[in-house]
This record gives sequence, structure tokens and C-alpha cells, in this order.
Amino acid sequence: MTPFPLVLSSPSGAGKSTIARALLGARESLGYSVSATTRRPRPGETDGKDYHFLAPEEFERRVAAGEFVEHTEYSGARYGTLKGEIDGLLAAGRHPVLDIEIHGARTMRRVYPDAVLVFVVPPSAEELLRRLGGTGGTRASSLVLRLRRAVEELRQAPLYDYVVINVDRTEAVAAVAAILDAESKRPRRNADLIPDLAELGREVSALADRLAQGVEA
Repeated sequence: MTPFPLVLSSPSGAGKSTIARALLGARESLGYSVSATTRRPRPGETDGKDYHFLAPEEFERRVAAGEFVEHTEYSGARYGTLKGEIDGLLAAGRHPVLDIEIHGARTMRRVYPDAVLVFVVPPSAEELLRRLGGTGGTRASSLVLRLRRAVEELRQAPLYDYVVINVDRTEAVAAVAAILDAESKRPRRNADLIPDLAELGREVSALADRLAQGVEA
């Protein structure tokens, strides 16, 4: 089976990162595409595991060298997906899992047409607010910006291959896993299936011929 990238997008707080981590922990056929960023590491984060932490100059050098599939700026820092990360996982026979925003997802579709794009949405505005920490968990101005951004992102959801409503984490993970399983069975991703089908066709034809001879006799 030919592996393909799995792209997860969602408004902040809808749960795409949680779903990605659960799938990666359960399936050896998946591999996480580690993004690059110019922001500083947070406590507990490891370079090369959580992100490739790059100096702004190094990030720009790699952009100029064409090493990024996509890149963007958010909250004053730059983020991007390195082509080497994707190609390395595909070459190893694993599905690259990407947790990226909408602009990056659109670029991934252009560069990797076989990618499967899944948009994760919260069950309600109230639940999204709760997952963002509620009105007491963040500054009001920051919360408003994140909610406004969510509105714009939700408008792009119909452009994705699938939409998963994240009411319950376990059910949402199962839904994305089912998408992976179904997409993995597409004939275009299973080149070895074609000769098997041809052989089965020959066997069925031979069986029909034998039965026909008995009927005619």
C-alpha cells in the first residue's frame, strides 16, 4: 500500500493535536511530521521531537532553498513543514501526520495531491470556549482573536475531504482511524491489487467455462 500524508486542521482548541497524538501512539504505520518554528522552546519541549527550533536566519535560509512545503507566521513566530520530513516518512512506508492550519493544508494538497485532509470541529461554540480555557483562563483580547480566527477557519471546512465533530475524544480518534483505513483500501494506493484482481478474473472465467460445458452437455 502506498502511504499518503494525513493532514489535520481545526480551530485552536477543537482537538486536532490530541487526536494526532492518540493516533500516533496507537499505530506504527504513522509518523509525525515535525514542524519547524522560530519561536523559543517552551518548558518540556525537545528540539527535533516537538519542533525543529530554528533561528530566524536559518528559517529564512531554508525557505530560500525551497526546503519548506509550506510556511506561515503566527503570533510573531514563523512555522513551516519541511519537505524532507514528509518525504522521509513516505520513503519509510509510513503515513506522515501533519497538524497544520488551513493555508498549510491547501499547500500540502497542491504539493502532495494524494494527501487526505481532515477538519476537526468542536460540537458547539460553548464547548470551544471551554476548551480554550473559558473567559477566566486567558486575556479577553487574546480570546476574541482566537474566536474570530475560528470563524474564518470554519468557513474553510467544506474544502476538506472529511469533517469530524469532536464531541468525545475516543470517538473522534476512532472516526479518523476509520478514515485512514478506508483511504488505505483505495485501488490507486494498492498497485499490487491489480494483478491479483486480474488473476481472480481469470479464475472466475475458467470456472464459468467449466460450468457452461456441463450445462451444454
